[in-house]
Amino acid sequence: MKPQFLFILCLLIGCQKPKPVNQIVDKLPETKTEAVEAKDNFLKTDTISIADYGETSKDNYILAYLLEQKADKDSIVTAKYQLDFYQNKNKTTTSKITIKGVDKGSEWSAIYGLGTESAKSSPFIQVSFGYPACGYNQSHYLYHLKNNDIQLVYDWYTMSDSGWGSWVEFENPSAKANPESFYCKTVSFEPDDNDENMGIAKHSDSIVFRLSGNQWKKQLLSAKDKVYFEKKMSFDDFHKPQ
Repeated sequence: MKPQFLFILCLLIGCQKPKPVNQIVDKLPETKTEAVEAKDNFLKTDTISIADYGETSKDNYILAYLLEQKADKDSIVTAKYQLDFYQNKNKTTTSKITIKGVDKGSEWSAIYGLGTESAKSSPFIQVSFGYPACGYNQSHYLYHLKNNDIQLVYDWYTMSDSGWGSWVEFENPSAKANPESFYCKTVSFEPDDNDENMGIAKHSDSIVFRLSGNQWKKQLLSAKDKVYFEKKMSFDDFHKPQ
């Protein structure tokens, strides 16, 4: 049974993996980079268009300002960004994030929704950052934006290489754009060392998110970082459409 992947927003160059339902969007808009005046104290600015299942909004977008970038003794680059969210071309709110392990040439992308329901009018925005190729880690951020209030609900990493890798899948049982609860789990599919046509599917970190007032709270339903489901199966069966 093929799982519905959480949107893995990177463009996987040369990958053989079929796209899950959550990834069925037209080509994501390219990230635009533009110079910013020195007085703004920004190293550069990226404009992130937000995709809505094939349609790109011209009025809703994100400006990602690079505030600081440093490399440690192991050449691992850490970058600090300020994300300004615009709705109807008006700035509504700001969020700051720190990304560790930035690869040169990394790009931004964003889509509305959890990937399991109609994204129309969804207050959820999934923002992704990483080098657009197989085998590279991608950083992901799930935001809930309503009116001028924003909350970073969840952040995670994914990696995929020709159908193998690790990602997060969301489940929204209500299928509503504005649910009061939803779930996610980490899914991995690793090749079997003894048979290139076989792999091990694993599930871990099952989480429920519940809306309390105007804030989302999460609760682990399984032991953190512990596998609660494991099954050996062929590559074709894992990716077989339902």
